[in-house]
Amino acid sequence: MKIEDAIKQNKFDNQVEKGIVNIIYTYTWLRDAHANILKPYGILMQHFNILRILRGAHPKSMCPGEIKEVMLDKGNDVTRLIDKLVSLGLAERKLCETNRRKMDVDITKEGLDLTQKISDELAIISASIGERISTKEVIELNDLLDKIRD
Repeated sequence: MKIEDAIKQNKFDNQVEKGIVNIIYTYTWLRDAHANILKPYGILMQHFNILRILRGAHPKSMCPGEIKEVMLDKGNDVTRLIDKLVSLGLAERKLCETNRRKMDVDITKEGLDLTQKISDELAIISASIGERISTKEVIELNDLLDKIRD
């Protein structure tokens, strides 16, 4: 669906403004689709992002600062997000063995299992998108999005 139809607006100051609106609208569409998958598990996209980061580092631990550094949404309270994951048994926090002032965070077996389960469900969204745009178009889209942030 064209952005003009989706937001019932045909007037844009220029194509750059239209592109920005389109990116924001598409982000919101993707966020909502992900939220629907995550909701039954009682976690938000930010929690899932941390789980994926911890899974990528596994079996090594990460400190909260390292996690925040690579999060997609850096504007969140990482400590609060980690607290929730710990309370759900998806992550664990312990004192660093080499620096007693530092906390280490690890993903648990339950966290690994849930991250894989959710990743499998999210793959359906990716596959659906992959049916509408080619690999070449995805590469071009990635290149263009990278170029916007340069």
